[in-house]
Amino acid sequence: MRYFIRFVVGVFFAAPLTAQAPSYDLIISGGTVIDGSGSPGFRADVGIVGGRIVAVSRSPLARSSARRTIDATGLIVAPGFIDLHAHLDPILVMPDAQSHVRQGVTLALGGPDGGGPFPFGAYLDSVGARRLGMNVAFLAGHNTIRERVMGTENRAPTRAELERMKRMVALSMAEGAFGLSTGLRYIPGFYSTIDEVVALSDVAADSGGIYTSHLREEGLGLIQGVAEALEIGRRSRIPVILTHHKAIGRLMWGKSVLTLAMVDSARRAGTDVMMDQYPYTASSTSLNVLVPPWALAGGTAQLRQRLANPVLKDSITKEVTEYLLNDRGGGDLKRVQFSRVRWDSTLNGKTLFDLVTRQGLEPTIANAAPVVLEAVLKGGASMIFHVIDEGDVRRIMAHPQTMIASDGRLNRIGDAVPHPRAYGTFPRVLGKYVRDEHVLTLENAVQKMTGMPAARLGLKDHGCLRVACIADVTIFDAATVRDVGTFEDPHHYPEGIPYVIVNGTPVMDAGTFTDNRPGVVLRRPSGKLRTAKR
Repeated sequence: MRYFIRFVVGVFFAAPLTAQAPSYDLIISGGTVIDGSGSPGFRADVGIVGGRIVAVSRSPLARSSARRTIDATGLIVAPGFIDLHAHLDPILVMPDAQSHVRQGVTLALGGPDGGGPFPFGAYLDSVGARRLGMNVAFLAGHNTIRERVMGTENRAPTRAELERMKRMVALSMAEGAFGLSTGLRYIPGFYSTIDEVVALSDVAADSGGIYTSHLREEGLGLIQGVAEALEIGRRSRIPVILTHHKAIGRLMWGKSVLTLAMVDSARRAGTDVMMDQYPYTASSTSLNVLVPPWALAGGTAQLRQRLANPVLKDSITKEVTEYLLNDRGGGDLKRVQFSRVRWDSTLNGKTLFDLVTRQGLEPTIANAAPVVLEAVLKGGASMIFHVIDEGDVRRIMAHPQTMIASDGRLNRIGDAVPHPRAYGTFPRVLGKYVRDEHVLTLENAVQKMTGMPAARLGLKDHGCLRVACIADVTIFDAATVRDVGTFEDPHHYPEGIPYVIVNGTPVMDAGTFTDNRPGVVLRRPSGKLRTAKR
């Protein structure tokens, strides 16, 4: 009887509280909710108060209880997309991040490829002082840290130098870094040994961070590059992301069959490894990747001195020729496209074929190699390399451990000729690879853009669409969403994403990019230190 009285009293006092309609800041009504977990979509209304989701109701919420209602009938209501590989360098001058937000991105992770900021905390403070169009987070960068300690010297660090680098990683982690990124194909990261990277990854792992790796090679050395990243993950017991995973050059096309098998094998053995990918058959990086890394040690001045030595010049030129034939060059000068050339903007959008013929030379690989070196000495360029096979793109995308990420740089309309991934990565997956080609289901694609990357970052209240989640929401039309930009004409925003809501505030509103700037800088959640290594 005493239990019954307590139960009745509890119901009596609880009833008025549940009967009262909450006051919502925003209701998203009538849409199909795909919540980021991979579960089937369902029709529901979503209620938002402040920056949180407070209701996901299969029964209609009273519109009168909200300050504003968005009618999402016929649209998909999903968590905001999370870009795990974004080049956010221009964030201080492009804080609106329009090229990302219009894709449906509400959180982007910067500092990839070893290029994270330092001093870390001061940089995050400066970014946080801007009015941001989306949320941002950052990784500590191995290349940045190594260059501050050792310059671009091609050697192993002394014990003192390694200890200094470890302290810099630890400080960055304490100031909010989500992990450590490496760019082992770039200078000076290329000069590091696996032991150096493991030592620094240990520090990131001790603070609960992740490790993202631009592999040492993605062309002829792809298999060895994957093996190295997996070994770093095994030895440091750190979660690994093989970032922008791909197979470069004709000789490597199809090798994703092997690299994905390596990922599966490593996971079965206990290494926590995942991948991210952009949905294009071209990469974009510096012209310098066509030059052997050993020749770049010490910078442009040292390269110029080496080229003045006939023996070294011959060796360097032969290696450039090899890269043009079997790596980023793809054996065809028309596959090598200029994206941003500061010393000659008329080259933007042109190809290496165009530059060689402009100089009155026959457009052969042999003639192109010296032209490449001359261009590097002038200051280099940002390039687009059309050297990825569509079959590998589809195979990697379909793998259960692959997430979607742009590798895109923040861009403004009309600025140079960037890779179209800067504007179209996420809508391209939803349009081309979900709706048109059925490589992924819609639920799986959304999960790869939301729930999976959030989990990799340890963000339990992002990448989800349920009660108590952060109100980062992307609303799109599954029937019309698509990327518009091309490699020849990249400066077009995507279609079919009318609403992007960041921390409860619409930034894209009925197809209009607003002046709202609700984004914040996220710092890594504090957690328990890793247990002692086995």
